[in-house]
Amino acid sequence: MKPGGISKFSSRAVIAAIFLAAIVSAGCATPVGVRRMDSQEAHGKLAESVLAGEKLSAPTVQILNRSGLARKFGDEPAEVIAAIHRGLPTAREPDRLFALAELSFLHAKRSGETTYFLAAAVYAYAFLFPLQAQDSPDAFDPRLRTAVDLYNQGLAEGFSEQDPKRVVLRDGSYKLHFGELDVRINAEEFRWGPFRLEDFVAASELDVRGLRNDYRWPGVGAALVGSLKHVKGEYERDFARVPSSLKVPATAFLHLANLEEGLRAGRVTGELALYTTQESTTVNVGGREAPLEYRPTAALAYTLEGSQVYDLELKGLLSGELSLFRQSARFKDNVFLMAPYRPGRIPVVFVHGTASSPARWAQMLNEILNDPELRDQYQMWLFTYNTGNPILYSAGILAQGLRNVVQELDPEGRDQALRKMVVIGHSQGGILTKLTSIDSGSRFWDQTFKVPIDQLDVSPETRELLQRSLFYEPIASVRRVVFIATPHRGSFLVGGQVGELLRKLITLPFAMLSPLQEVFQRSPEAVANRSLKDDIPRSTDNMDPDSQFIKTYASIPIAAGVIAHSIIAVANPADPKARWNDGVVAYTSAHLEGVASELIVHSGHSTQEEPQSIEEVRRILLENLKQP
Repeated sequence: MKPGGISKFSSRAVIAAIFLAAIVSAGCATPVGVRRMDSQEAHGKLAESVLAGEKLSAPTVQILNRSGLARKFGDEPAEVIAAIHRGLPTAREPDRLFALAELSFLHAKRSGETTYFLAAAVYAYAFLFPLQAQDSPDAFDPRLRTAVDLYNQGLAEGFSEQDPKRVVLRDGSYKLHFGELDVRINAEEFRWGPFRLEDFVAASELDVRGLRNDYRWPGVGAALVGSLKHVKGEYERDFARVPSSLKVPATAFLHLANLEEGLRAGRVTGELALYTTQESTTVNVGGREAPLEYRPTAALAYTLEGSQVYDLELKGLLSGELSLFRQSARFKDNVFLMAPYRPGRIPVVFVHGTASSPARWAQMLNEILNDPELRDQYQMWLFTYNTGNPILYSAGILAQGLRNVVQELDPEGRDQALRKMVVIGHSQGGILTKLTSIDSGSRFWDQTFKVPIDQLDVSPETRELLQRSLFYEPIASVRRVVFIATPHRGSFLVGGQVGELLRKLITLPFAMLSPLQEVFQRSPEAVANRSLKDDIPRSTDNMDPDSQFIKTYASIPIAAGVIAHSIIAVANPADPKARWNDGVVAYTSAHLEGVASELIVHSGHSTQEEPQSIEEVRRILLENLKQP
């Protein structure tokens, strides 16, 4: 052995040692094994599908691997889809159909070929509603919900046009990669009372902002939001108070006939139906009842998107002449319905406050309209008014309007649900609400006039306006009233210099000024309050704690048989109770003795948007359902 060298024996030992070490190290990474995942990664794998990204779900990957088509799908997706469509000898039919639905949807996303979106919907329908009942997916099968969403979004995307992005529902023949899809649509499907539904957008593509909760009614069908176009010359009583600016939640469902045969022959036929929440919340497919998918929150938010109603809030305070809605005989009472009248559903009437609008009820409307215990029991009505006008003038319009709407919708008095009406008012709207449920006698009249109304020398039109504005009786339909942050004894904010400034800024409507001028011209001696000739109080004057109106109003009790509730906002609960207020109304002004319930909410004046206030209204509405 040479100095510093390595013997033949030693070199063999070194090689053996290296070989042994390689074997040992290889044993740490076997060809088949496991690795631990954290909980987030594990859940992500369970939820993987093309709806959440571009990763296929495990069941579809399994079909690709079993058929030896996994690698080919990356390069030739259309050929792979066509091959699986032709058939897989050993695959179960439901497994093959689900894989086709997901693969088609992914290919459509990547390529932009919308025909594959429709193909995905066809395959998903075949998976969900097979000819043989035993092939129906189990309720615990995770593919069930994925297939529903593939069908829903496949329809919406398949019928979409890109510029501008909208869903266009029309009949005709649509190309599929394996043949054609023939779609029939009855033109009457687009009729909604006297309106035509049009300009659809996919609800899934509307990102709702400003509302606390975005509700989705899970089910089958492409959830849409449609606009309304009034059909000239058409009138239906139940829709008469529905504004044409409303956006309507709708669902498109494509019924497919003889699907198994159609898939083999390359020609699928279907009939497209359009549903709204007023029409149906379920669809019958082959004797099976399935829920329809809706997104009412998206429709509500879309209605308010860009709405001018917010711009009119301050203007409606300052100008009594401002038109808050399109002039129409059917809207003369300022009462709007959020949906067509449905007999058997109890009206909930919302009355907004000063410098506000019906839009400020959006949070509460969103919760009630999506509450499964309430939405089928109640119908939402909204009242709007110029909030600077004298309170008695606005309250007279409200009271007469509610009576007119009830008489118009139920002239024979058969619908007992209309006699369980709940009126909810915020701030000044709460004062108007109370005036629907009191017997004022001649208290307001006597403050203004010296002679009885029947002795006043005025025209019948003027006498009618004075009668409705100064004499109040409980509205027979009103069962409950809810006061939210209501200044029953006035607001400390509108007195003094603030009140003086507002009086200068607020103008009054000619419809009120003209009758008063007539009174002073024809019967000046009958007027007790001579100051009315030169300085008619505005609503802000009425809500001054020192005003004669608010003192008289506060002295009148709520009529027997009407149940009242108070929700009072307190922004400074740490202060002594005597100093509680919401920044606009003191607790001592909002508090009423004898109400059925009083809830204190720690918030500012706009407490009608607070979760605690909304939950209290929900409790009250549930309680109202229990009343015979």
